[in-house]
Amino acid sequence: MIRKVMGEVDVKFGIRQTLQKIEEAYSKRSAISNGPKPLLVAVGKTKPVDLILDAYSVGQRHFGENYVQELVEKANDARILEHCQDIRWHFIGHLQSNKINKVLNLPNLHMIQTVHSMKLAEGLNKAWEKLKEEHPDKSAKLNVLVQINTSGEDEKNGVQPEEAVGLYRHVLEKCPNLNCEGVMTIGRFGHDYSTGPNPDFNTLMKCHQEICSTFERDPAEVQVSMGMSDDFMQAIEEGSTIVRVGSSIFGARAKKVADA
Repeated sequence: MIRKVMGEVDVKFGIRQTLQKIEEAYSKRSAISNGPKPLLVAVGKTKPVDLILDAYSVGQRHFGENYVQELVEKANDARILEHCQDIRWHFIGHLQSNKINKVLNLPNLHMIQTVHSMKLAEGLNKAWEKLKEEHPDKSAKLNVLVQINTSGEDEKNGVQPEEAVGLYRHVLEKCPNLNCEGVMTIGRFGHDYSTGPNPDFNTLMKCHQEICSTFERDPAEVQVSMGMSDDFMQAIEEGSTIVRVGSSIFGARAKKVADA
């Protein structure tokens, strides 16, 4: 439910309601899993800075953007820089190699969730190494997730499930400036849950299990980013530790063309 105040979306209510639903879904899962309580990433693509400020004012700190130029504008916005000093930006869209530096130079960048190839991983690794040399404040590794195409759709980015371990290994062993925190998927839209669990979620959790087994990692320490406005509760019950929620908080989005 989207609540409106004077004809405008009530973002503060949307944040509180979403957090309540996260708690509800997590309580159903916690009995069978020791995974952490899921992190809410509020996705504000195509939405104005005013709504980001509203969400931040009630404690939301992690925000996601799909488009490079929109993230650049928001991360450098004077009001964001002044009033949202603890904001954490997640890039969750398709990142082209020629846009890497634009994103990595942004203030308060927290994570790139969409590392879909060895080439992109290597590009991020080299760019972050150079950036650390120029800016000592960026001494930590760059947080990333391996993106997996669980639905097999041509228009979706990500490695095939059987290649997930290989890409994770490449980041781990060949990209010392990257901190690979886990896996993510977008998945097929509009799954009918009356027919059973979402197969994309099942596929991502199998990739997660295989990575944990191969690299002897504690499953609770390897992040799983899956679930959006329509299905984040089901994703949490299946094992998600990061949910990316936009329209349930900020309202429906206007159409936007992808970055050139």
